[in-house]
Amino acid sequence: MPDRKFTIGDHCFVYDSEKGLINKQKHGISFETAAYVFFDNLRLDFEDDLHSTIDETRWITIGLVKDVLTVVYCERSEDGKDYYRLISARQATPAERRLYNDTIFGRN
Repeated sequence: MPDRKFTIGDHCFVYDSEKGLINKQKHGISFETAAYVFFDNLRLDFEDDLHSTIDETRWITIGLVKDVLTVVYCERSEDGKDYYRLISARQATPAERRLYNDTIFGRN
């Protein structure tokens, strides 16, 4: 259950503090850093069909934050506010990095 909230600009984020600590230890990326992926106007977003449920649609975004990152999240609304619930963040795989770069350089 998300117990941490923070805001960057107009974007609000929530995450589970234990999950955030595990993610930082495992992947070396904090959720506070990963949140900046949402400010990459060229990021790629895909629905995560494998992990989505009827109650929760999960998304995968690939974007640039010092390096190309892959962030898994879902969108939530609480108390009249919209939030991104951060689930995981890591360095993009070589295939994800290629997809991001090929898409960026292929855009007009």
